[in-house]
Amino acid sequence: MDDDRPDVLLTGLLFYDLVLTGLGGPPTPGEEIWTDGMGCGPGGIANLAVAASRFGLRTSLATVFGDDFYGAHCHEVLAGQEGVDLSLSRVAEGWPTPVTVALALPRSRPPAPGGTPSHDRALVTHGQEPPYSQDALMGDPPEARTALVHIEAEPREWLAKAAANGTRIYADVGWDPTRQWSPDLLEQLALCHAFLPNEAEAMAYTRTDSPLAALGTLAELVPVAVVTRGGDGAVAVDQTTGEYAEVPALDIDVLDATGAGDVFGASFVAASLGGWPLEERLRFAVLAAGLSVRHHGGALAAPGWYGVDRWWRSVTDPEVRRAYGFLAGRIPADVGPPVRYAPVTPPARLP
Repeated sequence: MDDDRPDVLLTGLLFYDLVLTGLGGPPTPGEEIWTDGMGCGPGGIANLAVAASRFGLRTSLATVFGDDFYGAHCHEVLAGQEGVDLSLSRVAEGWPTPVTVALALPRSRPPAPGGTPSHDRALVTHGQEPPYSQDALMGDPPEARTALVHIEAEPREWLAKAAANGTRIYADVGWDPTRQWSPDLLEQLALCHAFLPNEAEAMAYTRTDSPLAALGTLAELVPVAVVTRGGDGAVAVDQTTGEYAEVPALDIDVLDATGAGDVFGASFVAASLGGWPLEERLRFAVLAAGLSVRHHGGALAAPGWYGVDRWWRSVTDPEVRRAYGFLAGRIPADVGPPVRYAPVTPPARLP
């Protein structure tokens, strides 16, 4: 194996996220709501990049930064603080970095397939299409052990090139605003090693009425199929090993669910690269995602080995210690420095 290969290759849209928490409900026209919970930092594709890097994976990110304050701050955090390789990324002159304001709201019941997604957050975004496409950023993509991607209705050329290079593709999918849930999108799974949608997306795209039925359909299309279920945990099938696993979510108070699915995906990849059994991979991803929702934002809420180690040392419940006992042999001796969570405001740039 070439040790210089990235462990994880990523591309996608970067955002500067401003997250407000502690809201009793959404504001109404003419109303002003004060809250004492706020955090800011990189978002979008940065969620995956930081989550992967904090588990010690060599992470290469191809994205576009605006030549503004938001872009410079995100670049500094990703490259300087988190050690993400940005050699495939570009700074676009005159292009504004997309900015998202996220309102973390009381969670509602999960939606039916094709319905409205769970209202655990409301997003307002300012942004424009980036001047460089994913295919332009990637060109002939470098060989990598894995790539974490969000597949879309329009296939990306670089994805087929990466798969041909021997890169294992781990795919997720975003919410379909058209609510058409075209099954044609699933044709792209022929390039993928794993697919990790949430239950609403999985049921909608497979035209099934339960997460298990959706999992069964997806398992015929991709070697490793995972369906995340939010507060109900996750289920998965690995056809390469013949394993099936179903694990519950942990009982964790939710501050902000932004990016939890991305943290799940990056953690599942980290465990997969370690060759762990399916149940351990699934429990580890559920744990990491659960730990992330206790903090603001997506990227900087990722726990990394430091956060997992702190949690494991604090666990006293005998059942939980039995279920997660495998961590005793998985957590590295050096878990790294304490992770930096999303600040209320970024540090000032003094002259």
